[in-house]
Amino acid sequence: MGHIVGVGRGQGALFPLCLEDLIPADHACRVIDAFVGSLDLSELGFVRSQAANTGRPGYAPGDLLRLYLYGYLQQVRSSRRLETECRRNIEVMWLLGRLVPDHKVIAEFRRVHREAVTAAGVALIRWARAQAMLAGGWVAIDGSKFRAVSSTRGGVAREAMRRYLAGLDEADEVIAAPGHPEPEARIMRTADGGKAAAYNVQTGVDAATGLIVVHEVTTEATDNRSLLPMAQMARMAVDTKELHVAADAGYSNGEQARACEDEGIVAHVPANRAINTQGDGTLYERQRFTYDKVTDSMTCPAGERLLRKQAMRDKRLVLYAASENTCGGCAMKSACTTAKRRIVSRHWDEEPLQRMHDRATPDAMRLRRCTVERPFAELKERLFGRRFLLRGLKGARCEMALAVMAFNLKRLKSLLGAATLIEKWHPA
Repeated sequence: MGHIVGVGRGQGALFPLCLEDLIPADHACRVIDAFVGSLDLSELGFVRSQAANTGRPGYAPGDLLRLYLYGYLQQVRSSRRLETECRRNIEVMWLLGRLVPDHKVIAEFRRVHREAVTAAGVALIRWARAQAMLAGGWVAIDGSKFRAVSSTRGGVAREAMRRYLAGLDEADEVIAAPGHPEPEARIMRTADGGKAAAYNVQTGVDAATGLIVVHEVTTEATDNRSLLPMAQMARMAVDTKELHVAADAGYSNGEQARACEDEGIVAHVPANRAINTQGDGTLYERQRFTYDKVTDSMTCPAGERLLRKQAMRDKRLVLYAASENTCGGCAMKSACTTAKRRIVSRHWDEEPLQRMHDRATPDAMRLRRCTVERPFAELKERLFGRRFLLRGLKGARCEMALAVMAFNLKRLKSLLGAATLIEKWHPA
């Protein structure tokens, strides 16, 4: 028995006569083509969406947007690699009508159209909202760190040299010269436990559809100041009167909890309480002390009153203290404090913080986990990777806008089917 033998290179073959016959009817390329074709590119801010009457003809922005959306779906983000795909990939040949733009033209499109790309992603979510797909009223919020282009444990110079020796495969205005670290990125703790120059990517995911309805790239090292702005953006995106927002304890913030209540946003976030350190955790926790709003005082388990002692404005805390004489003669002192008197802190926004915590039921946290963690897994492992290519906050936001738009197109294709999307965007 011999091996399976291929067809000889000199053998004639009857290939399909046109590219149209090579692309299945439900292929993602057809969805991308129909979506971009449905957009008013001029209104969204794309340059040269209408061809000029004079001068050298340029590439239509819609074709380059199609190329980038396809590239991000296939984990191809570099302009040089996209140029290569135009020459060898039948799917790209179909999508662009066999156009082969230069990698400089491809990279320039992404640089020039940062705001327009974001607007196109917003238009996609507006379309989904118009189809009554975002009427559930629940959005899950989460954040994740993505490394900046020049982030490296070995230093910026070593990273630049590594990329140079790799053939500048990812050189879309991205390589930071030695001695010039990534602008605007901050040193953050990453998922692997290390620290690197990175950006904090925030997403708001609709619980009913799994669509990323809002996203933002920030320089905030933590999430605890992002609850309100992300919730506000999500409410505008889904256009609902009552919005329920679920997030993890990293978003715990009393001031943000109060602001959400003031705006009618129902937050479900577990409070990130400090660990009880009183007597190595064996003494009474502050939850055992009752607050009296009328007298602005606390009552201890023994029934004695702790009076207001100090306001810590930077931490938004108020300290309440018992008298030394009261604590000294108390029979419960050994279970309460080892100091001369007990001091208890109370958050300025204790009530809304506690209400937000009480709403963070196991069901709400399960919904959050099932809703928001899959999109991040898709973005990091399948579409985007864990590192940005473009330098600066604006470049990072443009890249994430493309990745999120590609993810949402993929998700809509799964929810509605390619045929339905094509029919709605590009009716025959």
